[in-house]
Amino acid sequence: MSQLSLALNASMMIRDEQGRYLPATAEQILDAARKVIDQKVQRGAAFTSSDLVKEYLIAKLDAKHRLIQYVEMFRGTIDSASVYPREVVKEALRLNAAAVIFAHNHPSGNPEPSQADKVLTQRLKEALALVDVRSLDHIIVAGQRTVSFAELGLL
Repeated sequence: MSQLSLALNASMMIRDEQGRYLPATAEQILDAARKVIDQKVQRGAAFTSSDLVKEYLIAKLDAKHRLIQYVEMFRGTIDSASVYPREVVKEALRLNAAAVIFAHNHPSGNPEPSQADKVLTQRLKEALALVDVRSLDHIIVAGQRTVSFAELGLL
């Protein structure tokens, strides 16, 4: 079978150092998708919809549900994490942010916000408001499913 017909029969191919086309691995496909999202949403671009933010965050999450290319502010256990509003405010001020979007994962696969998520989001929103930083949204990512606090009217 020729390389051309092999490339046409496969869903995604990648060229190796010798110029041969080989089937792409799942990780290579995800890396390519992340690069496309990075090109689509450049620094300074406006997040004009919750859908754009969700698409961006899903593409940025790896298999362990950690953000890629961003500093994680807090880490937790399988079912909880300590989040300190003071640290969020300090980081927003350090970056001279006018607005923020919160995001975290639910490893359970259920993206619905818990009562603790709602309370924490309100505390973060109030703390940031004291220094004139707007809280635009809080996205929960659970695998390929997401929930937006703004869309639910919770923010």
